[in-house]
Amino acid sequence: MAKLNAEEYKTFEEIKRTEDGTEFWYARELAPVLEYSKWENFHKVIKRAMLACKNSGYSINDCFPEVRKSIVSGKGRKSNIVDYKLTRYACYLIVQNGDPRKEIIALGQTYFAIQTRRAEVADVFNQLDENNKRLVVRGNIKQWNQLLAEAARNAGVITDEEFAIFQNSGYMGLYGGLTVADIHARKGLKEGEKILDFMGSTELIANLFRISQTEEKLKRDEASTAVEANNIHYAVAEKIRKAMIEVGNTLPEDMPTPDKSIQVIEREEIKKLRQSKNPLMLDE
Repeated sequence: MAKLNAEEYKTFEEIKRTEDGTEFWYARELAPVLEYSKWENFHKVIKRAMLACKNSGYSINDCFPEVRKSIVSGKGRKSNIVDYKLTRYACYLIVQNGDPRKEIIALGQTYFAIQTRRAEVADVFNQLDENNKRLVVRGNIKQWNQLLAEAARNAGVITDEEFAIFQNSGYMGLYGGLTVADIHARKGLKEGEKILDFMGSTELIANLFRISQTEEKLKRDEASTAVEANNIHYAVAEKIRKAMIEVGNTLPEDMPTPDKSIQVIEREEIKKLRQSKNPLMLDE
């Protein structure tokens, strides 16, 4: 299974659409990402994926609903083209049936396998074991962190150094003055290991709340400087910490550090997914 870095993850996220709370991908936007320059070749992959969908007992019309789009040619003529609104499961089947020689196909298999697994376990979150709860929340944090980074950039946080200060501000507010480096050392992590990948589900949820509420406040207050953004991040996180103190909850820095990283859990879950005799669950 290929390792997926942040930029490659973002590539698939950028073309994801949402309609009535349901995620989908347009086939004609997915094709170039998967390095198919000719629609005819990609359409053959879609047809193979449709057959796999049918054989797994699911409805092709539900997973691969066809849509028509109007385009204007260079001569000004209008014509209709076929496209598909692909569910997460449909995308998974497509990358499973794509050209295995392409590195991006292997990366797509990793991305959609993880996304499908997260969708499955999110439906029964309260019944999950601790590791799967961590997997779900960590996935949500990845997506919210992208939104937070965008809001921070719009507020004037531009350079890597400014962004590091911005991130530290949030952690310091939530962790009673501890910086990213302090938390890293407190958890006993090795160089290169990320603190978010070594948090329990409760600690992750506290950080997800910090991230989502900061993103919202940055936009609502129309922050316009890096300093203002830093102050907002710290203030939001500090209020979350105070709320935890008021209700008598364990503070983030005192929560236990799991033995397994998120990456280890992901590999274990993907292995289970591949060994399962049951088809993957598609979108609601």
